[in-house]
Amino acid sequence: MPIKQTHRYHDLDDPQRQPRFTGIASFFRAPPTQNLAEAEIGLIGVPFDLGVTNRSGARHGPRAVREQSTLLRRINGNTGVDPFALARVRDLGDAWIEQPYALEGAQAEITEFFAAVVAAGVTPLAVGGDHSVSLPILRAVAAGGAIGLVHVDAHCDTGDDYMGSRFHHGAPFRRAVEEGLLDPARVIQIGIRGTTNDPALWGFSRAQGMRVLDMDEFHDRGWRFALAEARRIIGAGPAYLSFDIDALDPVFAPGTGTPEAGGIAMIEALRLLRGLRGLDFVGADLVEVAPPFDPSGLTAFHGAALLFEELCLLAEARGARHPSAADQAP
Repeated sequence: MPIKQTHRYHDLDDPQRQPRFTGIASFFRAPPTQNLAEAEIGLIGVPFDLGVTNRSGARHGPRAVREQSTLLRRINGNTGVDPFALARVRDLGDAWIEQPYALEGAQAEITEFFAAVVAAGVTPLAVGGDHSVSLPILRAVAAGGAIGLVHVDAHCDTGDDYMGSRFHHGAPFRRAVEEGLLDPARVIQIGIRGTTNDPALWGFSRAQGMRVLDMDEFHDRGWRFALAEARRIIGAGPAYLSFDIDALDPVFAPGTGTPEAGGIAMIEALRLLRGLRGLDFVGADLVEVAPPFDPSGLTAFHGAALLFEELCLLAEARGARHPSAADQAP
């Protein structure tokens, strides 16, 4: 029995309805647990950024997004979705790394964590960390065969060896294709832009048949076109959703390691994600929030807002796959 008892407003017995400035911070004030049997969707921090090629700091992203996510409420005011009514949503803590200074070993630790989550029938929603963490997560989520990918980012992240490593944050989706985790014909990459030292940097994406929708095309044709393309490319099969916060214009997300000018506006990002309802997402992540570069907390707040949209998508997708289970939440 909790020490604090309600005497008049008994709806406040639900911690998610209590004043948002109270309590210990968890993702969206969802109950924290280490018991996978209590969860259907697991929110997981991955505080790891040793895959970055320049500015570190994303290891602090999960904690900052957790804190900012306490500002959000239960129901999506635009779509009407209440993810907490559709599934048992739990904060599963962090997939922290016991030996973080060996990159490939660290990725193996992340895969081990997410493999346990997936084996328990829990849908993972991760917060990085740098984008290198997507590869070990996909090794768990797509262990049964190649899946599709909606990837929103300033960069394709299909590079190759960089200063002796093939597993940095600029290469996870190249490795995922090579390992048979992604079907490149069912991959769309949205918002790509920026400068480069290699004119063929994203050649792998195009050569493999991925749909690369760069920022100029996004701006010229609009978020509705990008959404239609995503739905066309993904189709009815299972897919993963990965959102790098640097897809946003730096005015909305200055706190990231590799900002690029001329990005997606926050309202466009929200509407893009909301329009993905009905796709069969089996996992998702939000990465590259680096709080040291944004003392205001704005980047982490926008990250939390995007994460909530991802949570709504996962809850609806899970409910579509398990319609009887959806009636049993929370």
